[in-house]
Amino acid sequence: MNISNEILKKLPKVELHCHLDGCLRPETMVELAQRYNIPLPTCNAEELGNIMRIGKKRGSLEDYIKRFDLTLAVLQNSAALERVSFEYVEDISKENVRYAEIRFSPALHIQKEMTMENAVDAVRKGLKQGEKEFGIKTRIIICGIRSISPSISLKLADLAVRYKRRGVVGFDLAGPEENYPAKKHREAFYLIRNNNVNATIHAGEAYGPASIHQAIHTCGASRIGHGTRLKEDKDLMQFVNNHRITLEICLTSNWHTKSVRSLKSHPFKSYYDQGIRVTLNTDNRLISNTTLTKEF
Repeated sequence: MNISNEILKKLPKVELHCHLDGCLRPETMVELAQRYNIPLPTCNAEELGNIMRIGKKRGSLEDYIKRFDLTLAVLQNSAALERVSFEYVEDISKENVRYAEIRFSPALHIQKEMTMENAVDAVRKGLKQGEKEFGIKTRIIICGIRSISPSISLKLADLAVRYKRRGVVGFDLAGPEENYPAKKHREAFYLIRNNNVNATIHAGEAYGPASIHQAIHTCGASRIGHGTRLKEDKDLMQFVNNHRITLEICLTSNWHTKSVRSLKSHPFKSYYDQGIRVTLNTDNRLISNTTLTKEF
């Protein structure tokens, strides 16, 4: 059965895996850079968009992540974070997303005058404005970063605990998988679990099923970001299915990072057919040049 893009766009949707710093409008990046005197490769929004978008230039996860250097550069104050948070809600409202969880790492936004608390408050403010104007419910997931000190992850976990009744619904671990195992951040997840905060972890995207195993059994993740390589461990796959662990699938992003050879070879449908709980998500709307409608 074929469903037109027009119908798909109108259908109500939920997005659970989307990075705030991967969803900026190129026009906004240029305006923020000019306002705060931040150098960019170009001040032409169209040219900048072409630089930021992967397109057919597939590479490793690390290659993909490098593009965040530019978005993070313009997101080092409260006004900028508030603006892009509001614009995110405005953008998803155009394709009838009814509930969204947006994730970001406050530790990456404190190069200038902001504290991590300031960063969370700014995002909350922008999202609330968007909720009021567009009638969408949004929540925040705070991210630890695999390649940053576990002591910072612990501080971020504490932040998630303190904000858990103020818009934060979960804690994540993102960043490069290889050589940065989740178990090094286990203290952060002990704190999260002991305070009844939900955990989701990027795993099985750029490393094998052992990364997923560690995310679940060492860190207590109830959702897995990507999980593309779960298919390589049938026993673990059965465990994930039996324990109702959800996979946050990002089709286009997985193709861009060479996590899969092609979209047709993506295990999403196989997971779905086996009864594994899967959701479709954009990951990074700007960098992957996608929308939730396109992912469907």
